[in-house]
Amino acid sequence: MSAVHPPGLDLETLRGHLDRERPGLVGGPLSARLIEGGRSNLTYAVTDGAARWVVRRPPLGHVLATAHDMKREHRVISALHPTDVPVPKPVLLCEDESVIGSPFYVMEFVEGTPYRTAEQLAPLGAERTRAAVFTLVDTLVDLHAVDPEAVGLRDFGRPDGFLDRQLRRWGKQLDASRGRDLAGIDELHAALGRALPASPAATVIHGDYRLDNVLIDGSDRIRAVLDWEMSTLGDPLTDLGLLAMYSVKLELPDSPISTTAGAPGHPDPAELVERYATRSGRDVGAISWYTAFAWFKLAVILEGIHYRFTLGQTVGAGFDRIGELVPVFIEHGLTTLQGRQEG
Repeated sequence: MSAVHPPGLDLETLRGHLDRERPGLVGGPLSARLIEGGRSNLTYAVTDGAARWVVRRPPLGHVLATAHDMKREHRVISALHPTDVPVPKPVLLCEDESVIGSPFYVMEFVEGTPYRTAEQLAPLGAERTRAAVFTLVDTLVDLHAVDPEAVGLRDFGRPDGFLDRQLRRWGKQLDASRGRDLAGIDELHAALGRALPASPAATVIHGDYRLDNVLIDGSDRIRAVLDWEMSTLGDPLTDLGLLAMYSVKLELPDSPISTTAGAPGHPDPAELVERYATRSGRDVGAISWYTAFAWFKLAVILEGIHYRFTLGQTVGAGFDRIGELVPVFIEHGLTTLQGRQEG
């Protein structure tokens, strides 16, 4: 670890705050590094040479304060920590922006590997890979079994009309990134609206549940579920639909979008859905709608990235190929939804 301050984290002021709020927690000078990955919020590994913690803060350069995001993330992991859902132990929340320039929270550092690609997963072998991905499903069942009221999350979201609001939200997101004609995307959006399923009872949902948002140890156990920034109370099958979508193997050579689905032994979407249904007892008859919705959401996200690329607002490699992926996601969404309607 470098003693140099990573961008967005002043270690002296952080140390002073920790000494005031948690006397005796830190035993020496802090050093830190920025952890790669994560969709938006910044994550740092921090150590005093003996103990380790993780600090989460909003991205740099945000004009609007995002204390709400930090407070929500800290609140959900605090609520879930005593349950069967593995999350890092929360240490403290700081909403005072004068400390490091933004709200932030601190949690324990958890050892484990976030598997982001099929190539990373392949060395585990087919049997261990299969077991690890099924454990991912089992942990999702545990999350959806948590009683929100019992853990103090009764007001964590607005479950009534959840799917309709989600569909409208992502439609607006699409309209904000329109820079070209995209065949089929309006058709997909409209078809999803016409076929809106009735949601089961609301649960705590993660919002971006997939293998690279969990830490797995050497015994193939999930040590922690991470990245709760999109969590809320809502329809649990949205988590399952997203997981099913990420479990489809996309034959896209040199794709800048990586998934673990091509690893030997990785269960296919139908196997994951069946395991979830068996263990949760929840009706998954409408899962094709939720999977099609996940394809639509990802198409909108990718189109937004492509739109920013065309405006010269992206930095790094691979953005030039994002645009060609969007029609693939739209097509998957349409065929998935069509299969449901014909079934």
